[in-house]
Amino acid sequence: MSNRIVRFKAGTVEATAVLNDSSTADKVWDALPITSAGSTWGDEIYFRVPVEAEEDDAQEVVSMGDVAFWPPGQALCLFFGPTPASRGDEIRPASPVNVVGRIEGDATILKQVKSGATVTVEKA
Repeated sequence: MSNRIVRFKAGTVEATAVLNDSSTADKVWDALPITSAGSTWGDEIYFRVPVEAEEDDAQEVVSMGDVAFWPPGQALCLFFGPTPASRGDEIRPASPVNVVGRIEGDATILKQVKSGATVTVEKA
C-alpha cells in the first residue's frame, strides 16, 4: 500500500496526515474530498463525514496527533491534546474511536482552529 497522505484545511491552518491500512481508513480515503463544519471539544476537532463504519479495534485513549473515526457520530476527529473526558494527561475521546491515521509534524497548530470553522479534507 502506498502512503496515503491527506491535507486538512481549517481557517488559516493546514496540516497533513498519513492514513493507515485499516478498513475504516479505506472508507475515509474513498470519500475524499470532504468539506464539513468543524466543532471543537477540548483539544479535539471533529466533523461529520460521509462514511459509515463499525468499531474496528476501537481505542478509548489515543495519542497526540491521531486522526480517528468516531462511529456513533459518523465523524472524523483530530486529536491534539486533552479533551473534557481526559483524566490527567491522557487524550480520551467521548467514546471509542477507530484510529485511521496520524498528523505529521506539530498537531498543536490545530489549537488555532475555532469551533464552526469549515474543514476541508483532500488527497494531498
